[in-house]
This record gives sequence, structure tokens and C-alpha cells, in this order.
Amino acid sequence: MKYKKIATCVTVVFCAIITNPLQVSAQHSPSNKLEVAAELGKSQPIGVSVSSDNRLFVSFPKREPYVYGLTEIKNGKRVPFPNEEWNQKGGSEDRVFVNVQDLYVDTDDQLWVLDSKPASKNSVFGKDGGEEESLGKFKLLQIDLKSNEVKNIFRFEDLPKEKSGLNDVRVDTDKQLAYLSDPGQAAIVILDLKSGKTRSVLKDRPMTQAVPGFSLSYEGKEMADKQGNIFKSNINGVALSKDNEYFYFRPINGLHLYRIATEHLADLSLSDDDLMGLVEDMGETVVCHGMAMDVAGNIYFTSSMDYSIKYLTPKGELKTLVTDKRLIWPDSIGIGTDGYLYVSAAQVNRLPQWNGGLDKATYPYRVYRVKLDAVAR
Repeated sequence: MKYKKIATCVTVVFCAIITNPLQVSAQHSPSNKLEVAAELGKSQPIGVSVSSDNRLFVSFPKREPYVYGLTEIKNGKRVPFPNEEWNQKGGSEDRVFVNVQDLYVDTDDQLWVLDSKPASKNSVFGKDGGEEESLGKFKLLQIDLKSNEVKNIFRFEDLPKEKSGLNDVRVDTDKQLAYLSDPGQAAIVILDLKSGKTRSVLKDRPMTQAVPGFSLSYEGKEMADKQGNIFKSNINGVALSKDNEYFYFRPINGLHLYRIATEHLADLSLSDDDLMGLVEDMGETVVCHGMAMDVAGNIYFTSSMDYSIKYLTPKGELKTLVTDKRLIWPDSIGIGTDGYLYVSAAQVNRLPQWNGGLDKATYPYRVYRVKLDAVAR
């Protein structure tokens, strides 16, 4: 399948919105049954990642009832990770999690933990009735999974804390760069792991912005707050190919998937206009909150509108892995070497801020797993 480069001409907005949709295969094997990997009570699972030896890690936002921010799931139970100290409810923000948002195990089996609490106006979750904050708090931790110790902490000192809303992270071990989605700035943030400095690229471009007027509806109701403001997220879900050659990204409010070669993101001589011409539009997919890639080059999507997990093959075919009504706002994906895909069901659309103050979540929250198709492993 051929993909479209994004033009740098005046018609770029239309290039970002109008392409031929991909063909979707609704068929999936009867063996692709959703299994419960962990039951989590009233703790909402967000980030999910899996190590090369199939250790399962799950993160949780710091909201009540708060138990832990980051856990390893052992025999279906939560164990605070890397220790109890980091998971304390209070304490110095240098040594405790503020709000763990995303997790990523890189190709060197290092666990990267994005601890991100954006300013209230920049949070994709909307106002949850908590304390209003004008500045965001961000840090990225590198945890060595051999020693289970924190090796590095990056604090984004040069990031505009009043604007940013860091959401997802992927780490390029070849170039020593971290790529982060920033829906607050509608940009890709590139963190140099050697210097600790950041730069924001493709800011406020059509492919990093929510499509105007694109709203989400669940269970017969548009997802909007008490003031009628619809749920809206600019660039959100991201993925990195296992060879670290391509970075994939997309907004939630929109159907198109985009990618750019990481060699271009690493090239400091390229301007934003240059990068615009190097972005590839992969075509229409689905409303998606999280993505991941496997070693075979398949890209997996959490498809929330139809309670499914889908994947895009290297040939450009969009296939359904599993459909199950329990996949309510499937959020983050981790892929193990055990042949399973792991996914959190975050039920974001059922939170009180989107339902007139009523909590409509179904408990317990769960992380599920599903066997991968043989051709997708």
C-alpha cells in the first residue's frame, strides 16, 4: 500500500483529512478470547507495558481511591514498583509519583515511566473536580529491570509547564532520544537523553491537532462536560517500530494515522516546514487511544468506538484482533513475548466529569489479555 506524504502547500489541511479509508477486516479467530489478566478494584488502569521476559507493569492516575501509581502484576495482584517509597500518597515530588501517565519498555529492557500531571486546562481527562493548577508537573524515569532501580530522572526543565500536557512516550535506544506526545501544545516533544534538553516539533500542524468538530459518542451520548465542552485531544497515542526507524502518531479526535522516520526527528537542521513534507499520512483507521508495534511490523490500535483491538499489517490491511463489550475505552497496550497482547480498559467515557457528576464506571477495573494471531507474532 502506498502512503501519502503531507504536502507543505496551502491545501495541507485537506491532505490531513481526506484520503481513501483502509479496508477493515472484521473477521478474527474464535481463539482470540479476551482473558482477565488483573482485577484492580476501583483503581483505574492507564499505562500498560510488558518486558521481554513478560513482566507486566500497570500504572494508575493519582486520584481517589489511590493505592499505587505504578505496579508490577504478579499472579494477578498489584505489587508497588519499584518500591513502596515511590508510590506513597504524599511526600517530596522528587521521590514520589505525582501522576503516572504512560509506560514503555524499550529494546534494552529499560522501563520508562512518564509521570505527568498537566495544568488543569491541558489535561485530556478534563476537570475532575480536584484542585485547579496552572502549571504542569512532569518527569520521566528510567528504571533498570535487572536491578529494579531508578537509573535516571529527566525533569523537562525547559518545557513550558503552563502549556504542556505530556501524554505518551517512546524511547529510541539507537539515537538516545525520547519521543513524547504533547496534546497540550499539539506537538511532538523530543527529549535528548544525553543532554536532558527538549525541543517541540510539528506544533499546531494539522496532523498533531484534533480534527475540528470531531466528537466522540458512547452508549448513545456525546462525550461532553457540564458546560457542553466535548472531549478533545490533540496528538495522543504514539508507537515506535521495533527497529527504531519509524515513529507513529495521531490525535484521538480524528481517524488518520501518521508516521515520520526517526532520522528526520533527530536531524536538528530540519525546520518544521521541512518535517511537514516528510510526514506520511497512513490513511483512515479508527478512533484510538493507545498504540503498540510488534516485531513483525503490525501496529495495534485500541478501537474504543466498537469495543475492539485492531491492527494494521505491513501490507496496509486493517484487521480485527478481538471484539468484546468489556473493552470500554481500551487505553494502553503492551505486547509480550508469550504471544499475548495486554490492554487496560480505562472507562474514561464513564468518569463523572463526562456524565453530569455521576460515576458510571463498572467495577472492578481490569487489565485484559488476548492471544495474538499467528500471523501477527
